[in-house]
Amino acid sequence: MAELFKNIYTHKFFEEFTTTIQKIIPDFNACSFSNKIFDDQWQDKELKQRMRHITIVLQQHLSPNYSANVDILLKVIDQLKKEGKKENSLEYMFFPDFIEVYGILHYETSIKAIEKITQFTSCEFAIRPFLIKFSKKGINQMIKWSTHKHPMVRRLSTEGCRPRLPWAMSIPFLKKDPISIIPILQCLKKDESESVRRSVANNLNDISKDNPDIVISLAKKWIGESNDIDWVVKHGSRTLLKQGNKQIMKLFGFKSTSQIKITNFQILTPKVKIGSALEFFFQINNTSLSPSKLRLEYGLYYQKHNESLSKKVFKISEKLYPEKSKTIITRKQSFKIITTRKLYPGLHQISIIINGNEFEKHDFILVS
Repeated sequence: MAELFKNIYTHKFFEEFTTTIQKIIPDFNACSFSNKIFDDQWQDKELKQRMRHITIVLQQHLSPNYSANVDILLKVIDQLKKEGKKENSLEYMFFPDFIEVYGILHYETSIKAIEKITQFTSCEFAIRPFLIKFSKKGINQMIKWSTHKHPMVRRLSTEGCRPRLPWAMSIPFLKKDPISIIPILQCLKKDESESVRRSVANNLNDISKDNPDIVISLAKKWIGESNDIDWVVKHGSRTLLKQGNKQIMKLFGFKSTSQIKITNFQILTPKVKIGSALEFFFQINNTSLSPSKLRLEYGLYYQKHNESLSKKVFKISEKLYPEKSKTIITRKQSFKIITTRKLYPGLHQISIIINGNEFEKHDFILVS
């Protein structure tokens, strides 16, 4: 079994961390710090809860002066770099969390700190309260950062203003109207850093969930500029593709399915036990006299606790199917228990989706 992320915080980690911080603050009380970290509730805390707990305990061992504490943290980061600690280390995200928790009333100091800290560990969560409270100058700062020389600062300028960043607070004014951040995406869509371009795509995908027309318009303007930008456009359109948006389907060459037939659609496991897998197959017949570019997916209708069904789309492939061809597709869908989805026994359904067009559904039963 894979080690849980939250277990990155070990006694050894904090021994090394306090040794480093004592080089900046010689009288830092490492024993007290460690004892308060590993309190009676530590084992029950998840990753973000542990990060927040570390932030609070760290503040308890620093001064009441926020600006002085920020200077200390920046010196600690410099020392960690000298000691060979890698950039983008997840375990040090309590540094930006410290800014998020204690810095909202100190805008200028906090923004300068975020610019430096994000070059060591991402500040994509920490920046969001500042964007909400100081929307105008916050967005202007993000636009400025989009031309920064360091790729992690440029990435922050797009990742931090994603309207629906996972595991983070949403930004309501950007969900309603994301126009103010389009210059950032425009600037970074061809960035030399792949991680920055991926962030642009993820931002576009967030926008598409509330403002699909904006993303469709950008996609039509950007497509064809370069292979990298084409990838950004397509990855940023993935929700629209899963929704079968006709304009996006056409943009990527997925056309009519009038000459595509599905036959022999069979469920091999009409009763699926939780922990095992659904098995099914079907045949695609391309009756056209020319090859057809097909985006092939299946829709799985999970039963919810109230016995209604909730659809999730899974991609199979995108490719050309030869003229007058017959292709058999076989698939398995796992029903192992995972933390992100609660499984409920009872009626479920599955459908085949081709170029956004959903064909007939078949029933199967999930049993405990």
